[in-house]
Amino acid sequence: MPAAVGVSAVLGAGLLVAGRPAVAQAAPAADRYVDIVSVARTPLAAVLPDASTGTYSEDCGRNENAHRNADNLVVSPGVSGSAHHIHDYVGNVSTTALSSNESLAAAGTTCVGGDRSTYYWPVLRRLDRTGADAHAMGGGTDGNTGAILTPSSVAIEFRGNPVSKVVAMPRFLRLVTGDPVALYTGDTNVHAQWGCSGYRDRFTTKYTLCPRGSGPTRTLDFPSCWDGLSTDSPDHRTHVVFPAADGVCPHATFAVPQLRVTLTYALPHGTPYAVDSFPEEKRDPKTDHAQFINVMTDRRMSALVGCLNEGRHCRPA
Repeated sequence: MPAAVGVSAVLGAGLLVAGRPAVAQAAPAADRYVDIVSVARTPLAAVLPDASTGTYSEDCGRNENAHRNADNLVVSPGVSGSAHHIHDYVGNVSTTALSSNESLAAAGTTCVGGDRSTYYWPVLRRLDRTGADAHAMGGGTDGNTGAILTPSSVAIEFRGNPVSKVVAMPRFLRLVTGDPVALYTGDTNVHAQWGCSGYRDRFTTKYTLCPRGSGPTRTLDFPSCWDGLSTDSPDHRTHVVFPAADGVCPHATFAVPQLRVTLTYALPHGTPYAVDSFPEEKRDPKTDHAQFINVMTDRRMSALVGCLNEGRHCRPA
């Protein structure tokens, strides 16, 4: 596994960084990588007659404007730097830990057509280069070494439900997928899906070793069964949960549009890479995660729901 060997060679056992005690964070171990060829396809749920089979795609760019910070507005509002790792943002251009619903609704956006929602996830880094934030909080001082990669593509898609129609998300709904502290809490909330471009529907919780001409991908699927009442909950999860494997939502929940964000990266073959994480999570690939705040107008959300329920494939003009 040449890529995994390269990771260890680049980082070694730990790093000494000015301005803070050394973060004893080794590179991801070789057993956290897997050849994509050995990964089985993920089976798809059967589509029933009442399914909502449409899609609605957003074009919000690739974070070309480098909107990044170590905040987490969904989980730790009002606390700057709480993530101890760097997030990439697309959509709303104003998102920080200090944002409010009102400030988000008034801000600009990178999305075609005016969607002011905020979409964010931890950055990916190539480990054979030094990052510009090697001596900064969230970067090297928290063990997140390497040069930040801008995705080569960011695909944002809202999908229907394979067994039922969907209802609208309320404005300012908060969603979380994945578990950034999975090494501590276990696998219950792990939803990391690593893959390689050109290998459709092959997902793993490990970093992928891709063949020449293919790059690593991250597929971030969000929960889509809403309690019908809340835009958030104390754990940021129980108000919107995942459906069963067949698409059926739990009792007393309602199917809403299911958000999928697919990130693709262009990396030279064999280049070591790792996702940002809390220092104690050791950049484990299963800690991959993402957040979303719905800032769409009710009119836009209604149009989105119509596309899904009517089986159309839409994108904003």
